[in-house]
Formats: sequence, C-alpha cells, structure tokens
Amino acid sequence: MGSETTLRLPVIDFSCKDLMPRTPVWETVRSQVREAAEEFGCFEALFKNIPQELRKAMDGALEEIFALPLEIKKRNVSEKAFHGYIGSSSPGSLYESMGFDNPEDHKEVERFTKIMWPEGNTNFSKTVHWFSKILSELDQTIRRMIVESFGIEKYLEEHMNSTYNFLRVTKYEASKTTEKKTGLRAHTDKNTTSILYQSQIDGLEVQTRDGEWVNVKFSPHSFIVIIGESLNAWTNGRLHSPYHRVDEWRPEKILVKVMNYL
Repeated sequence: MGSETTLRLPVIDFSCKDLMPRTPVWETVRSQVREAAEEFGCFEALFKNIPQELRKAMDGALEEIFALPLEIKKRNVSEKAFHGYIGSSSPGSLYESMGFDNPEDHKEVERFTKIMWPEGNTNFSKTVHWFSKILSELDQTIRRMIVESFGIEKYLEEHMNSTYNFLRVTKYEASKTTEKKTGLRAHTDKNTTSILYQSQIDGLEVQTRDGEWVNVKFSPHSFIVIIGESLNAWTNGRLHSPYHRVDEWRPEKILVKVMNYL
C-alpha cells in the first residue's frame, strides 16, 4: 500500500455568480475540471452557494436520523445493493449507512421521511431536500463541463436524462483503540460522479495515480468531487476513477454522498 502524503487535491471555485455557459469564467473553470479529473480523478470544489446555516441544519438532520432506534432505521430497505440500511452490527462493518434515490425531488424526500417518522418531520425533509437540490445543481454543472470539454455537447441532454441521483449518509464511530484502522476499505465508486460532504472531523483519503494517499481536508465551504467508474468508462479511460477510503482512528464523523448513477 502506498504511503500517505500532505499533497493537496486541486481546488476549483464554483462560487462565482458569473459562472454561466459560454463565458470566459465558465471556460476557465471547465479547463480546471478536465485537468483535475484526468490527473487526480477528484478535486475540492469551493461552493459558497450553500449557506452556513443550511450546513448546520444538515449536520443536525444527520445526527437526528442516526439517533433513531435500530428497528426504525432498518425500515430503509432497497432491492439495489448498498441503497438500503447497512448497520454497524453487520459482519465486518465499522459504520452504519442509509440512503434513497432522487433526493432533489421533494416527494422522494417526503417518502423517505415518512418511513423514518410516520408522523412526519418537516424540518428534516426541508433541510435534506434543499441541501440535495443545490448539490445536484453543482453536479450538473460539473458533468456539463466534462461533456463540453470532450466536444460532445450533442450528447449532453441524453447523458443527463439517463442518470439519477442517490443520497447516501454514513456514520463512522470513533475508534475504541489507538491502533489505526480503516472504517471503509479502499474502493472506487461504480457510479458516474460523487459529491462528498463531511461533517465534523476529517478522515477521507484519496489515492493518486502514483499510489500515494492524500489526506483530504474539507474547508468550511468545500465539497469533494470524485469521478466514478461509469464516467471513466464513458470517456474511454481519459478520466481517472481513484481509490478512496475512510480511516477509523479519528473521532466520530458523518459523511454525505450525493452520487449520480447511469
């Protein structure tokens, strides 16, 4: 296994109000996205369009859902692999996770909320929907830039219409020993793109093409964008799909992924 390094991922700013298609700002950012996706397969996206109060509300919503009794969390079931509840009591599992499709659709958020809270939970559903909707817009911007960078804009609408989003939230428990462990083993994502938001403590690590592990640092306004295997295949290997993992030696943390699937 490669050693760890203090190398930072590329940082790309998506907060400019003038970031619109066919503008100089758009072309500059698009070039940065393409370069980062080819070299690293991931980058840090500065995105100040999500207010700090919404981030705090999202943190509270995450704590609220993981605080539910186990029998309630187990109601989150799905026929798709890794889409339903995965408990920390599962063999070999050091975390618990749950999620649902199309979090940018308010009806889908309400459906999930009703499963967890039959009496309803307006604050939870509004927070998760608002947060996911803004992140979905960021994801669309990034994928549009990637498609444009290859000069295949004519396939843009087809690509966008053939995908769907999935929200997955994962809680990693604090390690009970001083020995370093891996909370989630090194893996690549099978989907097209993933946008990650980490609550509280850092712990995400990404492997470079040279086998070095980068300790990812989240700034107060940043998200981590990771290229998945589907987009790697769709671009004939031009874009890198990196291995990444979550270490388990740090304190408790919660990781949010908005994942786009073909």
